[in-house]
Amino acid sequence: SSCSKHIEINDGAREAELVIEHAYIERRMIPLNIHLKEADAAGDTASIERAVIEYGNALKDLIAANIFPGDMMWKNFGITRLGKVVFYDYDEIEYITDCNFRRVPPRDDQTEELGPGQVWFDVGAKDVFPETFGPFLLGNARVRQAFMKHHADLLDPGFWSDNKQRILAGEMPDIFPYDVQRRFGFLRR
Repeated sequence: SSCSKHIEINDGAREAELVIEHAYIERRMIPLNIHLKEADAAGDTASIERAVIEYGNALKDLIAANIFPGDMMWKNFGITRLGKVVFYDYDEIEYITDCNFRRVPPRDDQTEELGPGQVWFDVGAKDVFPETFGPFLLGNARVRQAFMKHHADLLDPGFWSDNKQRILAGEMPDIFPYDVQRRFGFLRR
């Protein structure tokens, strides 16, 4: 009965039309963490590198669109049958322009007393410390190597701040989700 609210049949003079007011399309993806684990178990370094490159590219597309994903863990991204990485966990997103990207301040003599994992500096609600992404994302040596080769800038607060400033200045870069060979303009030629 809920479908009847979104589908309509128009019997025109020539032929009937089926009008779908709203459609939800879903493609099957492999969660990126599972893809990386399987590729690592198979020793498929090339597959890991391609997936990590696409992961970084997906993040950079999100950044260009003024979106900070919040939780950048591999499990929040999927890989399509064409090898594209897609972000699909939207419950913690923020605008890049609302975030404050900071470096982790160095410890001083007084903070040495704190135990491991304890924060020795003030943290605001919108503060983000890109340097801290590494321990959560780069535990696997093959993944770390590919990530550092292609997307080490994602661990630099300056990279994030520079992009935030570009957005605030009104820059809107073109984002192309598909490689040139897969774009309509290329296929028509």
